[in-house]
Amino acid sequence: MAYFDCDKIQYEGPSSKNPLSFKHYNPEELVGGKSMKDHLRFGAAYWHVMRNDLSDPFGAGTAQMPWDDGSTSVENALNRVDVFFEFLDKTGIDFYCWHDRDIAPELNDLKASSAALDQVVAKLKTRQAETGVKLLWGTSCLFSHPRYSQGAATSPDASVYAYAGAQVKKALECTKELDGLGYTFWGGREGYASLLNTDMKRELDHLAAFLHMAVDHARKIGFSGQFYIEPKPREPSTHQYDSDAAACLNFLREYGLLEHFKLNLETNHATLAGHTMQHEMRVATAAGALGSVDANTGDELIGWDTDQFPTDIYLCTEIMLEILDMGGLTTGGLNFDAKRRRESHEPIDLIHAHVGGMDAFARGLKIAHAIRQDGRLAQFVAERYSSFDGDLGSKIEAGQCSFEELEAHSLAGGEPALASGRQEMLENLVNEFI
Repeated sequence: MAYFDCDKIQYEGPSSKNPLSFKHYNPEELVGGKSMKDHLRFGAAYWHVMRNDLSDPFGAGTAQMPWDDGSTSVENALNRVDVFFEFLDKTGIDFYCWHDRDIAPELNDLKASSAALDQVVAKLKTRQAETGVKLLWGTSCLFSHPRYSQGAATSPDASVYAYAGAQVKKALECTKELDGLGYTFWGGREGYASLLNTDMKRELDHLAAFLHMAVDHARKIGFSGQFYIEPKPREPSTHQYDSDAAACLNFLREYGLLEHFKLNLETNHATLAGHTMQHEMRVATAAGALGSVDANTGDELIGWDTDQFPTDIYLCTEIMLEILDMGGLTTGGLNFDAKRRRESHEPIDLIHAHVGGMDAFARGLKIAHAIRQDGRLAQFVAERYSSFDGDLGSKIEAGQCSFEELEAHSLAGGEPALASGRQEMLENLVNEFI
């Protein structure tokens, strides 16, 4: 039985008026010698496509999900798998991501929950083999169940900590079983609501120990996928320890974990942290630590994580400029951690939403590539810092300069003549391509 009332989405070009067609995303089209689908590596989020009922803090869910009987049975979970792969086929998305408790039910018994997970993973493995779809990354839901209300790897209760470890152990093993390319940690409640009852240093030490155990277990079972941490500043916690890219990198360096982890960055989380997505990506790429992207956006007028689909061409262009500058995505991809709006409650709206996001990123890719090929933006930046290519600048960058030398240079040279940053000119330049 088909649940999405459309044929497989095709590329029809910018002149098409068919809303269920790609205007810009042509999977096999080459951009800089590489196909669009290989540049973009689109992924679908199982939790949004199959499980999000479109509820919000002020109302119950509106989503029509005729494939779901509303039960927590394993049979219902198995039925969802076929619907999900129909969705992937219709959209042409090659990758997907899951939380363990999205694909299989939480049964309030670890052994039973793990057994249910095994059954669903077996079916996912069969469908992957039939279709060629790949698991971009897996993760474990360590934030929804009441046991994790005070954290998982930062819980003040050692038994809760142990339960979280057992859950991640199983999820890692399932990710390996599905040949997953990575595994993500999102610290949904790894933080605090009040410092009055929190030993922050102890919690951070415990979190680091937890991640080291994950690295050790991955090595033990032969899992070679990339580990990711996904920054987010708050919500549901008042403060989360993985608050932004810089905080995550500092934590990883402090605890000797940087060689094992990269970052999975999300636009909406960047907004909540008071940053742009371009800022977060630049921080990560400067450290060689950008691994994957949760492709969504937020609403600056709403104070929570709205997980909207990306349709802003400027945003997609900025993201693709950063990705192209770092040489492209490898183990990671552009995962649509995005949900429809409550008003868009019919199954076909899932298709419309993903088509729009895929087209927006295809445009961003083509524009970013054209900007790089043009070269004027990169040339301006290089010239702006060209004084550091001379004798004095080279010594500064090599760490071979002293304050005495800087003083001597300043006394001999007089007041510096600082050139304009030409911000408006560069904004106009980018507009030429958009």
